Amino acid sequence: MTEEKKETLPVDEVETAEEATVTEESTETVEEKTTEQLLQEEIETLKAQLADEQERHLRLRADFDNVRRRQTTEREAMQKYRAQGLLTDLLPVLDNFERALQVEATTEESASIVKGIEMVYKSLVEAVEKEGLTVIEALGKEFDPNFHQAVMQEQDADQPSGVVLREMQKGYQLKDRVIRPSMVSVNE
Repeated sequence: MTEEKKETLPVDEVETAEEATVTEESTETVEEKTTEQLLQEEIETLKAQLADEQERHLRLRADFDNVRRRQTTEREAMQKYRAQGLLTDLLPVLDNFERALQVEATTEESASIVKGIEMVYKSLVEAVEKEGLTVIEALGKEFDPNFHQAVMQEQDADQPSGVVLREMQKGYQLKDRVIRPSMVSVNE
């Protein structure tokens, strides 16, 4: 029996050594799997963060482009309409010159004054036209609320309905912007 024990002991020791090796291998495999899983999770997290940052970058770039476009448009509008304030202030001056030119000159002295007023008026009109100020045509035109302000209605059987019959005050526009609509009388 002692011999058998000797023989079985080494077998038992071999089995225990194999079991220990298997246990170590399975522990290493579990650790490797856990490490691989952790690395895979970290990779997925980093991919998600990268995608978020790329989307954020694209949004910021689009916002920047929009701001730049808006600033360019505003700068162009400021340049285009830079004289609007001054021209608006000059409209009553133009009206007064036109009224002064409607007065009939009865003497030679008053005729020369009217001629001087006319020369100043023409110079002023040329200067404002260089800046883009134009008169809005109204007489005989179809009433357009974008360009005309109706202050009264009249009846004229010879004209179609909605046509401007009289202009009480000239209207002006600066390039494509109305700065003062024409005050008109419209046919019923």
